[in-house]
Amino acid sequence: MLIKSAKYIISSPDFEKCPTPDRKEYAFIGRSNVGKSSLINMLCTNDKLAKTSSAPGKTQLINHFIVNHEWYLVDLPGYGFAKVSQRSRRRWEQMIEGYLRKRENLTLVFVLIDARHTPQKIDLDFVNQLDKWQVPFALVFTKADKETQAVVAKNVNAFLNTLKKTWQFLPQHFVTSATKHLGKDKILALIEEKNNEK
Repeated sequence: MLIKSAKYIISSPDFEKCPTPDRKEYAFIGRSNVGKSSLINMLCTNDKLAKTSSAPGKTQLINHFIVNHEWYLVDLPGYGFAKVSQRSRRRWEQMIEGYLRKRENLTLVFVLIDARHTPQKIDLDFVNQLDKWQVPFALVFTKADKETQAVVAKNVNAFLNTLKKTWQFLPQHFVTSATKHLGKDKILALIEEKNNEK
């Protein structure tokens, strides 16, 4: 898939205020500081599309972008560490849950996991929750260029092996690097495949 255009449309405080659900939609979510904005910018070949920040928790709304005038890409707030009050965090969680469970045109969620780390409970809990809600998702291991290939492979395998203990089928997964454009073609190929499904 060739990305010819990607444009920011709107930021919404809850799923009911999101754009009309008239086309397929792909959401990106992960722990704060997992490299989500960099990955989105890499996929769309536009360094200024999603705001990147060294301060975790900058994305606080449901951000919609339209790609190739055909499908929506959604940048969701991170989960986990962010310097916000308990009340704000709860509001975020409710907003994200409402969106994930009730957005009818949501085709697939890409859950971003930092490939530099061994499996984190917060990530495992989140994907198990998605499974309970029956939300389709794929795993995207980020920042693969920041560690040796051996360390990345070990961490990815450890995460998948942890899921294997309780899961019959593993979700699709990708290993990515925003700086080296690793994984870009495979993720876009999956989106194209989903777009072509009736």
